[in-house]
Amino acid sequence: MRTIQFREAVCEAMSEEMRKDEAIYLMGEEVAEYNGAYKASKGMLDEFGPKRVIDTPIAELGFAGIAVGSAMNGNRPIVEFMTFNFALVGIDQIINNAAKIRQMSGGQFNCPIVFRGPTASAGQLAATHSQAFESWYANCPGLKVVVPSNPYDAKGLLKAAIQDDDPVIFMESEQMYGDKGEVPEGEYTIPLGVADIKREGTDVTIVSFGKIIKEAYTAAEELAKEGISCEIIDIRTVRPLDYDAIIKSVKKTNRLVILEEAWPFGNVSTEITFRVQSEAFDYLDAPVQKINTADTPAPYSPELLKEWLPNSGDVVKAVKKVLYK
Repeated sequence: MRTIQFREAVCEAMSEEMRKDEAIYLMGEEVAEYNGAYKASKGMLDEFGPKRVIDTPIAELGFAGIAVGSAMNGNRPIVEFMTFNFALVGIDQIINNAAKIRQMSGGQFNCPIVFRGPTASAGQLAATHSQAFESWYANCPGLKVVVPSNPYDAKGLLKAAIQDDDPVIFMESEQMYGDKGEVPEGEYTIPLGVADIKREGTDVTIVSFGKIIKEAYTAAEELAKEGISCEIIDIRTVRPLDYDAIIKSVKKTNRLVILEEAWPFGNVSTEITFRVQSEAFDYLDAPVQKINTADTPAPYSPELLKEWLPNSGDVVKAVKKVLYK
């Protein structure tokens, strides 16, 4: 199987779907002439032309609204935000229009849009460019939220998102666009709402998603040297969330650690904790452990940022806490 970069997987997913359906188009800042801020749309302007790969002004509220109206009239736009930090400017269109139009129209309109772009920290980008909003969007009925962690999942999930008849928030990472992974050349999709067991284990379940899951892999390798067997679940889709896969794993391992790159209050790991304690409390041999960022805005200093972000050492400590407490 060939090996390609994350950005190439994203580009292939969009291009393959656009070849099949002329109603699909891409719009966003620098997606056309510049081949995308992260080169995730490289070559697409040449293939599809300026009517289907559209450079927009720096006006997220405006082009998010254009996409909603376009989708209501039969098109299937893909909207790229240079970062989801900038999507806050257009969040009214996402929350109050895209997410609600099917219900508010009594099913007369659907809104097949993919809003995609980077989420969370990407190095020294400081407080206003390092935020993870997955839980914000997942809190809103009518939206699906996807956060892939590798090229294979990115392509399969993005194709499924583009084919979906409802709005999908597809969140990537600036620090993953260069990541390489095996991706088949043939057609495939990954259904939304299905988690994936990335590593089988028996002693503890570690649940994570997005780029921070790499810290779980590193921790699992270290713990294996001590004879501790970790099962790692990549939820892939935050909403719909595959509760069944998590609960099934917890019933096997009897312990749960959740790793998420987000502030600790009211996040995805909070929701998972509640659900597991509601449905599998009698199987737990220790309290659930959550690992999040520090409860502050992201710092700019590289040394402070290192302390602010969750890391493999935090995972090791949390695993040992649920094992030996």
